[in-house]
Amino acid sequence: MKLNDLGPLMARRQDGGLSFERFRADPALAALQWPNDVLRDFLFDHGDNGHFVNDYGDVDLRAITWQLETIPAAAFPTMPTGERDAGCIESYAADSVYWVRVRPPEVGRHWEEHGTWLRPPLLVDRCLLDPADSGLQVLEGRTRVGVLCGRLREQLRVAPHHQELVGRS
Repeated sequence: MKLNDLGPLMARRQDGGLSFERFRADPALAALQWPNDVLRDFLFDHGDNGHFVNDYGDVDLRAITWQLETIPAAAFPTMPTGERDAGCIESYAADSVYWVRVRPPEVGRHWEEHGTWLRPPLLVDRCLLDPADSGLQVLEGRTRVGVLCGRLREQLRVAPHHQELVGRS
């Protein structure tokens, strides 16, 4: 099953007739056995986003297993995102203070107190992509990763390691 195959499900979600609970209960999605955060952030929220569909539409969703991993902060400044969103992480990094300020207050407090995000972004092993490559790619959470990169550059508080949900084969 590929993201491109989920068009009818995405159309029902767009029509407003499909809550997240009903979406995740769809037999095709339930069979994936993905964490709710991944189903919501990747498929429910972005599964019909043109850039996502273009970048990830042919990825075999059944081949991905998700787990929480800890990654060093130093790995993020060179980590890419999808081809059609190239440059977006850098644009968020350019004004990281703004992107924290426009979020709910608890986001800013968490960055100041813990030097990291409240919710882990989604990363994917690039060997799953077409064309395949090595390393990790930011799938969802580009703003959070941009904020981290900007805070590193601006020498603001950043924890040395961060938790992410990582999809691997």
